[in-house]
Amino acid sequence: MTEFDPNLVAVKNGQFFGLPYSPEDAAIVVLPLPWDVTTSYRDGTSRGPRAVLDASYQLDFFSPYRAEAWKTRIGTAPIPPSWLEKNIELRAKAKKVIEALEDGAPSPQKLLEEVNREGAAFHAATEAAAAKWLSADKKVLTLGGDHSVSLGPIRALAARQKFSVLHIDAHADLRVAYEGFEHSHASIMHHVKELPSVEKLVQVGLRDLSPDEHQEIARNEKITAHFDWDLRRATASGTAWNEQCKRIVEPLGREVYLSVDIDGLDPRYCPGTGTPVPGGLEYWEFFALLEEVERSGRRFVGADLVEVAPSKDSEWDANVGARILFQLCQFLRS
Repeated sequence: MTEFDPNLVAVKNGQFFGLPYSPEDAAIVVLPLPWDVTTSYRDGTSRGPRAVLDASYQLDFFSPYRAEAWKTRIGTAPIPPSWLEKNIELRAKAKKVIEALEDGAPSPQKLLEEVNREGAAFHAATEAAAAKWLSADKKVLTLGGDHSVSLGPIRALAARQKFSVLHIDAHADLRVAYEGFEHSHASIMHHVKELPSVEKLVQVGLRDLSPDEHQEIARNEKITAHFDWDLRRATASGTAWNEQCKRIVEPLGREVYLSVDIDGLDPRYCPGTGTPVPGGLEYWEFFALLEEVERSGRRFVGADLVEVAPSKDSEWDANVGARILFQLCQFLRS
């Protein structure tokens, strides 16, 4: 680090933010997963990791959350080209399944089975990739891709320890095999809540969910949900955000995994995301919540940032994603 000057132009070295750490030398490994096979509305999040990487070179290095933030040892795992190729192939097949369902026709069973089989293989591979870095005593921050990419890394962490999950999202993601896809982006928290090592699932910002998902939240004691409309009603009634954050954090255990779907924020921050929904957290509210987690004595043991999709005519989404990614790394810093 004696040769790295955070005030100079970043070197485009294939590492996020142009930092000089390889994954082997890093304390935090960013795991880019370009996958959006089962996206049910607008695809493009598979291009998110590359877009965020490109935008990250323009980022400045001051952080209000850590002193000398540029010294946070962040490395970037390489993206296997085969994952990008497989995503393109399977996305075309998944689209045929979705189109058939939307036309009221039977699901093409062979295509569905292939997508499910290959999806399971992908998630097994990403679990192994995350486990490799965890075994080397590093923290893993997954960068999607759609929200399904969180599954492998969360499973890898769950094989090692117990933790709670703090889930920021417009959607509950509690559907079971949505559209027949066993590893749908809309099913990620269904799978997560079934892991014995996950002690609690706290969801924040929900504002678009199915009746079945709402019933599951009400029924399942493992889940605590904070709906966006309730958070806004509390604010309108005079409850300060810091007081709401204390209530949100209270059920979490000491070890916390943070799962961030970018559409949990107001969509003006992420207009290109796959399923934008009106409402959502402000940028500062999101980080104030993370500060409260730390202030309470809890610590972050892993994280993901998903559903960032670059727009065709704007770099805004990638710029926001890069800045959130950098600050998330600060919260993972020991």
